[in-house]
Amino acid sequence: MKRIALAPVKPASLKMMPWALAVILLAALCSVAAPVAAAQSGSISGQILDITGKPWPELGMQAVSDQGAKQETKTDKDGKYSFHGLRTGVYSVFVVFPPPNTNPPYESKCRVQGSEDTKVDLNFKDIIAKQGAAAQEALKKQEEEKQKFQNMKGHFDAGVALLDQVKQAKSDLAKAPADQRDTLKQQVADLSGKAVTELEGAKAAAPEKDPNLHLIYARLADAYDAAGRSDDAAAAYKQAIDLKPTAAYYSNLGGILGRTGKTEEAMAMYQKSVELDPTNAAQTWRNIGITLYNANRLGDAVEPLKKSAELDPKNPQTWYLLGASLVYKMTIKKVGDRDVPEFAPGTIEAYQKAIELDPNGQYGAQAKLALEQLQQMAPGIDLKVNTKKKKS
Repeated sequence: MKRIALAPVKPASLKMMPWALAVILLAALCSVAAPVAAAQSGSISGQILDITGKPWPELGMQAVSDQGAKQETKTDKDGKYSFHGLRTGVYSVFVVFPPPNTNPPYESKCRVQGSEDTKVDLNFKDIIAKQGAAAQEALKKQEEEKQKFQNMKGHFDAGVALLDQVKQAKSDLAKAPADQRDTLKQQVADLSGKAVTELEGAKAAAPEKDPNLHLIYARLADAYDAAGRSDDAAAAYKQAIDLKPTAAYYSNLGGILGRTGKTEEAMAMYQKSVELDPTNAAQTWRNIGITLYNANRLGDAVEPLKKSAELDPKNPQTWYLLGASLVYKMTIKKVGDRDVPEFAPGTIEAYQKAIELDPNGQYGAQAKLALEQLQQMAPGIDLKVNTKKKKS
């Protein structure tokens, strides 16, 4: 049987294999040899000089791209600034003027290209010179207002610090032995006088329409009050109220008027205070009680002191004054041939509360003494202080 030799059949794709491999290898090589280009970022930097040509420190700076991207920074002590990581594009560089300057930010445009650093230096001495006399005068005035504001703030801060020292000196005076009181009294007088001087300086330096002027008048009133200048203190608080009527200002004015014997005027001011802020009126009700107590109107002081205690039940002064005022409502009844005192409800409890809240302090000590005196008047009454142990 004759064998038939079969010729091998070559696949049609075999001839194309070298070309296909070449294309694949070339693509692979291209992908390895051609790295992805990294995005380049540029920067803007420069120096800002003020209208005298000196470096302008702590000045607000902004860089805003034409796409709306925004960066903010401040100039350093040499007036220098910089923005980094900026994409290529057109940028607006804004100089944000500090208060009290009310001008809108100054704008300068520039272009950031690639990784370059774009310089934007601004000398406001030259800028103003180019803008003409009117612009120079306006900026000069703003600079003067800035200096005036800094001067005012310096006087105000110094005055407030002195008032804190006055408060401490008065506290020391209240606890000082007799041989030290004259020295501390002189210290209070000296500090009060210095506080008045500083705060009068702040008032003189403040612009006529400064929004903080009411604060200056209020602190000046406190300084006058500490210095014993009651009429000046009342006048200053009235100025503060004219500018910004607040519950605290009315209450403080009431206290000054009450201490000078103008009780009815004081009551009117206290009433204004309560109307403005009834939920936070504990101090005002206490001040009403103190004013009436000092005017020897102890019976009238009871109700405002009760209201103060309701709003602020942890104030020992309130409870002591309430106890002392309730003593005024004591009555006498005849028991056989003896006159026996009957204390108004709540009298002993008010004193006990003062001792509980201030066991080692001024009001606690005064309440203890008062209870001892009540016991001498009515031997046998229960004066035990009810103290509750805190749960652990």
